[in-house]
Amino acid sequence: MAKKFSTTSGIEIKEVYTGPSQMDELPGEFPFTRGIQKDMYRGKAWTMRQYAGFSTAEESNKRYHYLLTQGTTGLSVAFDLPTQIGYDSDHELSEGEVGKVGVAIDSLEDIEILFDGIQLKDITTSMTINATAPILLAMYIALAKKQGADLHQISGTVQNDILKEYAARGTYIYPPTPSMRLITDVFEYCSKEVPKWNTISISGYHIREAGSTAVQELAFTLANGKAYLKAALDKGLDINVFAKRLSFFFNCHNNFFEEIAKFRAARRMWAHITKELGATDAGAQKLRFHTQTGGSTLTAQQPLNNIIRVSNQALAAVLGGTQSLHTNGYDEALSLPTEAAAKIALRTQQIIAFESGVTDTVDPLAGSYFIESLTNEVEAAAQLYIDKIDAMGGAVKAIEQDYIQQEIAASAYQYQIDIENGEKVLVGVNKFVQQEDAPRNVFRVDDSIRKMQMEKITKLKNKRNNNAVKDNLQLLKMAASGTENLMPFIVSSVENYATLGEIADTLRSVFGEY
Repeated sequence: MAKKFSTTSGIEIKEVYTGPSQMDELPGEFPFTRGIQKDMYRGKAWTMRQYAGFSTAEESNKRYHYLLTQGTTGLSVAFDLPTQIGYDSDHELSEGEVGKVGVAIDSLEDIEILFDGIQLKDITTSMTINATAPILLAMYIALAKKQGADLHQISGTVQNDILKEYAARGTYIYPPTPSMRLITDVFEYCSKEVPKWNTISISGYHIREAGSTAVQELAFTLANGKAYLKAALDKGLDINVFAKRLSFFFNCHNNFFEEIAKFRAARRMWAHITKELGATDAGAQKLRFHTQTGGSTLTAQQPLNNIIRVSNQALAAVLGGTQSLHTNGYDEALSLPTEAAAKIALRTQQIIAFESGVTDTVDPLAGSYFIESLTNEVEAAAQLYIDKIDAMGGAVKAIEQDYIQQEIAASAYQYQIDIENGEKVLVGVNKFVQQEDAPRNVFRVDDSIRKMQMEKITKLKNKRNNNAVKDNLQLLKMAASGTENLMPFIVSSVENYATLGEIADTLRSVFGEY
C-alpha cells in the first residue's frame, strides 16, 4: 500500500494541490486571513521577546538588562510556581519551588527590584500569570505610578487566561465563576485606567504543550476566547472597546505548513466569531497574537539540534503573521536557559527579520495551493470542535464535563505511542541516536533562594504600616463578597505593601479553592 501522509492533526496531505485561493482577500481587511496590518513587517517588525525570570528579582533584573542590550524589544516575565498559585515564599507549600521556574514575587518591593533601572513607559511587558494576574498587574501599575508614567500610555500584556489552566496547566486557585469575575474586572478596570494594556492573552500554548494537536489547540483556544467575550458582554462591557485589548498566545511546533495554516485560519475564525457577537469595529475583530516556539518539541538528547527546531518554528510563526515572538533556548529541555542559549535564541529572530527576506512582502505564502487548502481544512476541523463545545454550553461547561481535558489526553497518548513505535521520528531520540556525555553548563537555581525571600518578607512586614494593610485587606474582602470591581482594592492593597499571598488568601476566604 502507498504510504499516506498527514499533518500532526491527522489532515491528509495530497500529492499535489490545485486551488482554491484567497487571492481576492487583502491583508489588513476582514476577515484578516492574510494578516491584520496592510504592510505587516514592511512597516514594523514583530516584537522580539525573550521569556525570562528565575531566582530572585535581583537576578532576573540583571538578565532583563542584558537582553535589552542585545536587542530585545519587549520583556516577558516568567514567575515561579508559588507566585502563580498565590503563595508567598514563606508558605510551607512553597518549599522546593521558590525561584525555580520563574522569578519569586512576594510584594511590590520585589517588582520595584525586578524593574530597577527600567522605565516602564519605554517598554512593553508580557507577564505569564493567570490566577494571580490581577495582583501582579496591580503591582506593575503601582510601580508605573511611582515612576511617574502616564498610565494611559503604558502597554503590555497579562496572560489572565484561567480556562486553559483548568484544561491543561493546573495553576488555578478559585472556582471558575469567581475566576471569570476577576478576569472581567481586569477588562473593565483597564479599559478606563490602562487603555493600552492587553487585558488577556488567550493561550493555546499550554494546551499544545499538554499534548493537543494543532487543530485542537486552535479550536479550544478560540472556544475559550468566545467564553471570555460572552462573560464580558454579560457584564455589560462594549465589545468594540474591550475586544481590542484581547490578544492570543499560540504555540509553534515542527510541522511547518500546518502551523502557518493554523495562524491564518485563527485570524479568519476569530474575525467571524467577534462579528457574530456584535463587533463592528475592525480593531475588535482582529486576532493579534504572540507566538512561542514549542517547548515540548525540544530534546535533552543532542540539544544543539534544538537550534534548528527553533529556527524552523520561528520562521513558521513569522510567515504565519505573528505580532510578537519568543524563541526557546536550545538547552531548555535540561534547565532554565543559560545566557548563551538565550542570546542564540534572540539572534535566530534577528537573522529571520534582517537577513532572510521573508519580511519584504506581506503573507508571502498566499496563493500557494497547499497553504490555501490546508488553511481551509484546519479551519473546518477546528470548527467541528467548536460546534460541539457550543452544543455543550460553551468552554466552561466543556471543561466542567472534562471533555477538553480528555481530548487533549487522548492526543498526547497517541503522540507518545507514535514515538515509541517509530511512526513519528524524533531525531536523536528514536532515530539517529548516539552516545552522549552528561550535559555541562546546566543552569540550576539554588534552594537558598527561599531563605533569602523569607528574610525579605520578614523585613517588609516589620517596616510597613500593618494597620493600613489590615484595613485594605478587609475592604477587599467586603468587596469580594459583593459585586464591586476588585481591581481598585487590589491596587490599594499592593501600594500599601500587602503581600501576594495575603491578597490571594483574602480572596480564598470568600471564593474558596477549586
